Amino acid sequence: MKILMVAIPNHHFFQWVNQLKDSGYEVFWFDVTDGGPKSDKIAWVTQIKGWKLRWDFPFRTTIKKIFPKLYALIQKLNERSVTSVFNKILIDIKPDIVHCFEMQLSGLPILSIMEINMLPFIYSSWGSDVFYYDKLGVSKQQLQRFYNRVNYAITDCKRDYNLMVENSFNSKFLGVFPGNGGLTINQNNIQLISKRNIILIKGYDDGVGKASVVLKAFELLPKSFLEAYKLIVYSADNSVERHINNSSFFSDLDIEIYYRYAFLQNESLLKMMGESCIHIANSISDGMPNVLLEAMGMGAFPIQSNPGNVTEEVITHGKNGYLIHNALDEIEISNLIKEALANETLRKYAQNYNVNFIDQHYNRTILQPKIITLYESVLIESNK
Repeated sequence: MKILMVAIPNHHFFQWVNQLKDSGYEVFWFDVTDGGPKSDKIAWVTQIKGWKLRWDFPFRTTIKKIFPKLYALIQKLNERSVTSVFNKILIDIKPDIVHCFEMQLSGLPILSIMEINMLPFIYSSWGSDVFYYDKLGVSKQQLQRFYNRVNYAITDCKRDYNLMVENSFNSKFLGVFPGNGGLTINQNNIQLISKRNIILIKGYDDGVGKASVVLKAFELLPKSFLEAYKLIVYSADNSVERHINNSSFFSDLDIEIYYRYAFLQNESLLKMMGESCIHIANSISDGMPNVLLEAMGMGAFPIQSNPGNVTEEVITHGKNGYLIHNALDEIEISNLIKEALANETLRKYAQNYNVNFIDQHYNRTILQPKIITLYESVLIESNK
């Protein structure tokens, strides 16, 4: 079986694809953005990259910097279109299945070509592309046109499937799977409550991510309340760095920042989660956050926003974590942080519950054969 994957370069995508490594399938990846070199994380996959430029001419980056208008004019002639390249790929490879990850960046650019063929088309929703589509610049007409072509859908939460149905999706649903295909948890890195001294904060502050509100929530706490902890902000946007550097509150606290576009190994992040007493992530839109599942699996007490009621699919407020009801309310978030740090009994119960819950429902080893079989079932059905 030949499977053509269409996606941007993304860690979660690489993890999903690696589930198929020893399946016997022939897997191809069309990097729809043509960003960066080939990935050694999926070296076994045939990677279609370097397709965009007809000619990577000398001093191209210099001209782009000094003469942007000239560069834009040159690029109109020098760049190949996604549709023409993708159409040629279909002709050359003759895939049995096309699987795209995320609608706006991967699905819509190839839609016009998929509409003129009958190939089985799988769509995996990611992040906000179902819940927040209009704010991402996708019209309802585009959305429904895309759903009309998709033959099979995979979501990372129940909410998104229900929203798809409300917007006229009536093809086959293959189920709810985490965007990365499942988690591999090193139990040796899960520390006891008494050994956890890190407060871990996701630093997205990009309009959808609201880490700046979390920082304001911390500033409402007595500084003495945090002196026993190390604060780590990961995937931090520049606005988060500026906020911390300009705040007298954070100036003499133990705080470390990992920037959003600096590479942080997933294994290192998981180890930090296994040493964290709480993990906080706050946004106004998301699917089922992979980092939330990872934090729960590593025993960090989750304090998580709940856009579109998606997070409550895995968190019961006050039982195995806290839900942020208003992502823009620093007072609410501040109170939740204070309550979580003060209630060691709750955090201990939540750690035991969450580690077991994630192992039962998101274990990569358990999900892998289901994902492999998923493609087999699509091929069999399409050949009937």
